[in-house]
Amino acid sequence: MIEVRGLTKRYGDVLAVDDLTFAVRTGEVTGFLGPNGAGKSTTLRMVLGLDAATSGTATVGGRPYADQPAPLKAVGALLDAGAVLPSRTAYHHLLALAAGNGLPRGRVAEVLAEVGLEKVAGRRTGTYSLGMRQRLGIAAALLGDPPVLIFDEPLNGLDPEGIVWIRGLMRRMAAEGRAVLMSSHLMSEMALTADHLIVIGRGRLVADTGMKDFIEAHSVREVFVRTPRPAALRRLLAAGTDVRADGADGLVVSGLEAAEVGALAAAAGIELHELTPRQPSLEQAFMDLTRDSVEYQAEVA
Repeated sequence: MIEVRGLTKRYGDVLAVDDLTFAVRTGEVTGFLGPNGAGKSTTLRMVLGLDAATSGTATVGGRPYADQPAPLKAVGALLDAGAVLPSRTAYHHLLALAAGNGLPRGRVAEVLAEVGLEKVAGRRTGTYSLGMRQRLGIAAALLGDPPVLIFDEPLNGLDPEGIVWIRGLMRRMAAEGRAVLMSSHLMSEMALTADHLIVIGRGRLVADTGMKDFIEAHSVREVFVRTPRPAALRRLLAAGTDVRADGADGLVVSGLEAAEVGALAAAAGIELHELTPRQPSLEQAFMDLTRDSVEYQAEVA
């Protein structure tokens, strides 16, 4: 398990991570979310001992990463897919990591097959596409068969097949009893993959909850209605609801269930051509929760 307690990081006057506390449990995929500049990568670097914390602790299995006797057997991590020597083949890149961590040579072939790179293992990594380098980074993370896995934006550069593959990989790793921490800006994939969410903004914890609970707590259920009499329906629904136009004959209703909208329309003799509940999305819930924590925001025309 990953445990972060009171973790704080200052760069001069900049407070990048501010008294952060959370845990990543075994048997789950935990999504790590936050706007750009929220402190996610800094937090991961402190967990992995790449940056020293100003205060607080980050441990894996009860120990700081630097105190792990065999790091690759304790934690597998992908932070930067480009962190490989371009002149070295994928096979020899992994072989060097295995040798340095006391892992058998045969493990290299196993992880290359796991990520689908066995046929190009003899190619220099400098010729690899971004997606191929991501797969190689994941192979390196799996090399020591660790109980904890950390992935920072692992979907970058992957094609649709690769995205489906890594989704299945992470779900399988968690099902085997591992703790999996995944940072990504692809909300649709996070919604399909993660069991639990850690959300930070401006370096502080803003949510630590299950996926379903997060979406339900931070988004509004809506109903889309299409009718030849939108103005009449809007007047009927105005009390206690939020109603906005969507197209010439459509309305989006918040504050009522679809059955309630249908019953009111039927009682008033208003014909409906469509009545569709809109499921709340992780993306909308995340945007609503972190709106005040966005560090870099483009101007909307």
